[in-house]
Amino acid sequence: MTEPNLDAFRARCQHRIEAALDELLPPASVQPARLHEAMRYAVLGGGKRIRPLLVYGAGEALGVDPDLLDRPACAIEFVHAYSLIHDDLPAMDDDDLRRGRPTCHRAFDEATAILAGDALQTLAFQALAEAPGLASEKRIAMVASLARAAGSRGMVGGQALDLAAEGTVQDVAMLEHIHIHKTGALIRAAVQMGILAHDAPDPDHAERLDRYAKCVGLAFQIQDDLLDVEGDTSLIGKTAGRDRILEKATYPDLVGLAEAKEMAANLIGEALESIEVFSRGAEPLRWIAGALIGRKH
Repeated sequence: MTEPNLDAFRARCQHRIEAALDELLPPASVQPARLHEAMRYAVLGGGKRIRPLLVYGAGEALGVDPDLLDRPACAIEFVHAYSLIHDDLPAMDDDDLRRGRPTCHRAFDEATAILAGDALQTLAFQALAEAPGLASEKRIAMVASLARAAGSRGMVGGQALDLAAEGTVQDVAMLEHIHIHKTGALIRAAVQMGILAHDAPDPDHAERLDRYAKCVGLAFQIQDDLLDVEGDTSLIGKTAGRDRILEKATYPDLVGLAEAKEMAANLIGEALESIEVFSRGAEPLRWIAGALIGRKH
């Protein structure tokens, strides 16, 4: 796929996801209006939509009708947005800015932000449960996959481990364990949504896509650590250097900048190798992997 075609794929997917998110989010004019306004503020306030792009990319690799992917992509983004709202709270990372704007609890208030996150989480599962065009067993499987990825053995568990580890000395294995759950689980679930939308995915293809997702998820976090240490603003929107202020271990802290960069590059290489079997339909996934490792912000 040429660069213009990749740009077209990204633009097409982002158009789809923005329209679908706007449609599924309750209007700010509907009561409770302030809560709905906060939900829309958190979700529609920008972002690269990497996780929805992975849903569409996995579906593209398998030849899935993109109409079947809109709801799963929204569900992933709702859970991601909820996690960012809660991650920014004073009891968590206590951030004032997200993507260059006041965080949800600063723009509204702490209680409203908590409720907005809660509501987005439940809206994610409603979106999957009511997804048109998908058989009931597919919708159930997607709900289960997202619940596992977002819960105590996934993203939330990773956040708990991350908070518990502040100010302590860690090794690379422990750091990897944290980020496989905190960041990687939702990225892996995004690819799983694309797989599950297929009527009968080839088991080998599904395994290869899952391996791709695992590698990309960990490489994503290593690159985020590198950008944080090097003083830039990360793709997920946290203030540069925040993890260092909170005394959280990063990959550059533990292995050095050069080795951390090599680790990220090797993981992307492994991700790309895992999807070599796919035709040109997997080009969006290849582009996403390259974009993640090459990003400067």
